[in-house]
Amino acid sequence: MKVFAIAAPPSGPPIPDVLKPYDPRVADDTREIVVVVGNGMVGLRCCEKLVELDTMRQYKVVTFCEEKRSAYHRMNMTQYFETRDKAALSLASEDWYQENDIDLLVGDAVVSIDRARKVVISRSGKELRYDKVVLATGSVPFYPPVPGIQFDTAYAGCSGENQGPAGVFGYRSLEDLDNIIEYSQKNKKVAVMGGGLLGLEAAKAAHDLGCEVHVIEMADWLMCRQINQEASDILVSKIEDLGIKVHLGAVTQEVMSEDGVMTGLRFKDGSELDVGMLIVSTGISPRDELARTAGLELGPRGGVAVDSQCRTSDADIFSVGEACVHKHSKYGSFVYGLVAPGYEMAEVVAQNLAGSDAGEPRTFGEADLSTKLKLLGCDVASFGEPFPQEEDSISLEMNDPFSRLYKKLHFSPDGKKLIGGILVGDASDYQLLAGLCKAGDDLPKDPKEYIYPSAGDSGTDDVLSLPASFQVCSCNDVSKGAITDFMAAASDADCTVGNIKACTGAGTGCGGCMPMVGDLFAAEMKAQGRTMKKDLCEHFAYSRQELFDLVRLGDITTFEEMIRVWGKGDGCEICKPAMASIFASINSEFILEDEHLHTLDTNDRFLANIQRGGTYSVVPRVPGGEITPAKLKVIAEVAEEYGLYTKITGGQRIDLFGAHKQDLPDIWRALVEAGFESGHAYGKALRTVKSCVGSEWCRFGQQQSVSFAIQVEERYKGIRAPHKIKSAVSGCIRECAEAQSKDFAYIATEEGYNFYIGGNGGAKPRHADLFLTGATAEECIAMTDRFLMFYIRTAKPLERTAWWMDRIEGGVDYLREVLIEDSLGICAELEADMQSLVDKYKCEWAEVVNNPEAQKRFRQFTNTEEKEYGIDFVDVRGMRRPADWFAGSGESLKVDDVEMKWSGLEWQKVGVVADFPPNSGATVKWGDVQIAVFNFAMKGEWYATHNMCPHKKAFVLDQGLLGSAGEDGEVPKVVCPLHKKQFDLRNGECISGDDMELPTFEVKVENGEVFLMLPEVGALDRFLSTKNNIVTADGLHSCSGGCASC
Repeated sequence: MKVFAIAAPPSGPPIPDVLKPYDPRVADDTREIVVVVGNGMVGLRCCEKLVELDTMRQYKVVTFCEEKRSAYHRMNMTQYFETRDKAALSLASEDWYQENDIDLLVGDAVVSIDRARKVVISRSGKELRYDKVVLATGSVPFYPPVPGIQFDTAYAGCSGENQGPAGVFGYRSLEDLDNIIEYSQKNKKVAVMGGGLLGLEAAKAAHDLGCEVHVIEMADWLMCRQINQEASDILVSKIEDLGIKVHLGAVTQEVMSEDGVMTGLRFKDGSELDVGMLIVSTGISPRDELARTAGLELGPRGGVAVDSQCRTSDADIFSVGEACVHKHSKYGSFVYGLVAPGYEMAEVVAQNLAGSDAGEPRTFGEADLSTKLKLLGCDVASFGEPFPQEEDSISLEMNDPFSRLYKKLHFSPDGKKLIGGILVGDASDYQLLAGLCKAGDDLPKDPKEYIYPSAGDSGTDDVLSLPASFQVCSCNDVSKGAITDFMAAASDADCTVGNIKACTGAGTGCGGCMPMVGDLFAAEMKAQGRTMKKDLCEHFAYSRQELFDLVRLGDITTFEEMIRVWGKGDGCEICKPAMASIFASINSEFILEDEHLHTLDTNDRFLANIQRGGTYSVVPRVPGGEITPAKLKVIAEVAEEYGLYTKITGGQRIDLFGAHKQDLPDIWRALVEAGFESGHAYGKALRTVKSCVGSEWCRFGQQQSVSFAIQVEERYKGIRAPHKIKSAVSGCIRECAEAQSKDFAYIATEEGYNFYIGGNGGAKPRHADLFLTGATAEECIAMTDRFLMFYIRTAKPLERTAWWMDRIEGGVDYLREVLIEDSLGICAELEADMQSLVDKYKCEWAEVVNNPEAQKRFRQFTNTEEKEYGIDFVDVRGMRRPADWFAGSGESLKVDDVEMKWSGLEWQKVGVVADFPPNSGATVKWGDVQIAVFNFAMKGEWYATHNMCPHKKAFVLDQGLLGSAGEDGEVPKVVCPLHKKQFDLRNGECISGDDMELPTFEVKVENGEVFLMLPEVGALDRFLSTKNNIVTADGLHSCSGGCASC
């Protein structure tokens, strides 16, 4: 196990001359005060658990944070090199502390504990009385006593202050990373001292910065506390494949320097290494100076000594995490340098302070030191006892130098129990093996089966044979039994992986257990005799990927043919857009062809984004974000002419809001004539390729990012996909285009471009994975062709590339096999399919502008050229926007009430059959009332309803998708395009669970003419007129009584 050295005891920090009493409680607040000293990951967990467990609200919590920012994810710190986004690492917002009544004191540190007076004193001079103190001060880097490595770690923050030559850095805080990034701009030869976990992460970071990297390790192998020499040999070979040089058994004697600047390293054997930068990662030392000056007991080699309840020698002071050592550990006085044991300690302290449910205090036993990491692209894992005593175990070993895989497992002498093990190269069995080891039960199979699985063994038998107590999710302590019990009690409809996560908590932490959750779900479904459905919807018993293949291989071109041959019913809001996307991805036809029109979601049907009130937004394409002054002028003129609200988007385009549906063709005409094309902001297609200015303007640029972004956007514009796609090109590693938050992206280096895939922003951000390095523009294009076409073929409907990659077994490594190594032999086919789509591209706006028949579909009413807004507008900063929805939205007129007041009903002609597109809706105006008429040709039926969806008083139902529901598709329905509320077209009832209802009208067709059963013009106005139901600028509707809201 790792031995942590401690620097010479400091004399103690200076105490401020002027002290200011500080009491965080308000008057009459009698709660005891808990001071959490340190706001790192473990300090925050202590605060979180006190909030969760202190249900009686006994304590007021105050936490001191020495750094300039509150707790951040130090385990993911290396990602900062990719994102440069400190906020992305944050673990809790300032609002969270405020909402939970925790005083967070950022940039202030406790410098003294007066145990006699029960007072802590901070660097800023705050004097705070306490009832309990939790020391979560963490650790500082251990710097070996090598000339040239000189850091003052006494009260100088996480990494200490460098007092030696320039170019030597610790690797502990975000400030360290900022300094490393800045220094690497002028020094591209880097040595990393330390071949442990953090040292190898630092090596990867330096490698990603484009540096020549050397790893210096004084031991004979890497990660000597976790793996053995044979495993290290595999790891070294994989690391050196990346161009990183590993120096083993290298004892550094001196950091050479000249004029105060580092110039290289000299080793004990007399050899030298020419490097201009050194990152030191050789272990940690517990920060115990506060405890030392307070007179608390320390461990033999430093660290705050604690018992099994994490109490120090003072019963009112506790210590958790890397600051403390456990006096009764089997390892001796031991510092746990992993976050999981720190979390467990924090929970022990919080539970005991709040009061244990069991009556007995909770204790901290021996921590599980199992770990699984991907280091420089190589899986490395160890669990249990990786180095057991030979007399207590028998080991089996597999060492494959050709595949570069290593596995060593330790069993009890009788072969019935798994004691520990090491995995390198492939750690896919880690969760199963670590769980078996931790459970301590007899193994269900012979030991050799865990080294060399039987042919065809999928792993599901292993999962089923595990005991019910087996821990599947360690983050939330979810057992196998908890999952199988839920599945046994759940109905077929509710028995899903998503519901398992929601109801048991499995997979909602780090997510590492999800492969096992998936295996367990599949195996248990089979064992219970249930069928795992992957149906697209009730109308197609196939997945999207299967439907894609059926269309491609069967040469099917229309939805009607597809549902007749492979489906049932009339389709719905799920399968219709999915099939439209598939047809577009295979055939690249104009999406507004008559046979496809009714399958399109509203945005695709009208080539613009529907917004509040039923107006639309228009986004012209601006490739790479580059636009001329002349084009900017045209946008301004169009916006002024049509009264549009304008806003710059996050993708470097200009969005024009508030367009009438019937004005869209004229708006597009003005834009197309100026050289603009559709920006496809409405479609599940490529949106933008964002760029920085690159080497064309920027002094740091490595490549011409704008030109390449334009090339990429021009190639993939209009390509339909399962979900929207975004891209970016950054001209250097400063990443100003935020490329790693995109579905596919490129970051320029001196050698070419690094190609990233699978990122996205939004509600659940994911950083893209590095897929290819140092590629030319041509290589990037070829790889993008393959990536996008493989995604289009295999993703689920509305599945972003990030979610798709997380779902694919093998993830990015599998995609490298398929798309780089061509393991499936389809790369040429993927490139050819993409080229076919590129060659068939047409601007959809221009197609409408040049087609008078297509323009008819954009009329607001079929029986008049009048137009009216469905919502009032308010002025805002020199423009206008829709009025706010009012509180009464969602109430609806009851049909029976209206019919009682109607009289003189007669058949009224409202148009001819040609006015109403098949399987779609169109609106007629009757007096001041909008009536949506639906020609449901697939059923051979016609229906009519009020055009207003009562949910938000929006006059948009004519633009919704038609479909059917029910076991036999007997319920015809329309789906509101705004919030997907569904209504039965026969009676107007809402069938999506809301207490709403639509007025409906009888329809008949005679001799090609369409009639509705209506009263005379004006008779419906009091109840259903647009002006009486519209949302107005004062937040109310305008009726004085008698309308749908009244």
